[in-house]
Amino acid sequence: MTTSACGCGGLHTDPRLPELEAVLSEFKGNRGALIQVLHKVQSIFGYLSDEVQERVAEALDVPLSEVYGVATFYSLFSLKPQGQYKIGVCLGTACYVRGAQQVLNEIEKQLGIKLNDTSDDGKFTLEVTRCIGACGLAPVMTINEDVYGRVEVGTIAEILKKY
Repeated sequence: MTTSACGCGGLHTDPRLPELEAVLSEFKGNRGALIQVLHKVQSIFGYLSDEVQERVAEALDVPLSEVYGVATFYSLFSLKPQGQYKIGVCLGTACYVRGAQQVLNEIEKQLGIKLNDTSDDGKFTLEVTRCIGACGLAPVMTINEDVYGRVEVGTIAEILKKY
């Protein structure tokens, strides 16, 4: 964690701070709004940094451990910066038996990243998903809202070029 001379983590200089403060003031002291607030805050910053979690805990008057617990329990939330394009490879049973692990391995190789990492250029984040309901198209991968079915290792470079 990078901290500034004031020890506040540098959040005070972030241009998105007014937007964060507006959300926090709307829900100040409302402990039951934690998930809703985390969702709104993540939409502002793209992820939930330590500093942002601390501000949420303070504003809602909840322990930081509770904020962290919710942020790590739900897969919707991320504690690390996310890429512009989120790649999800389904490892549900149908996709797995039809080669999804090989697809995942090839994406890691081509992008030079591991699972749950983001490429150095900030373009791609690689994640595993579970069944998305397209079992007949297995193996399936998604890039943001785009769905690719019957993915073969040899087609991955072509798919990634689109992004």
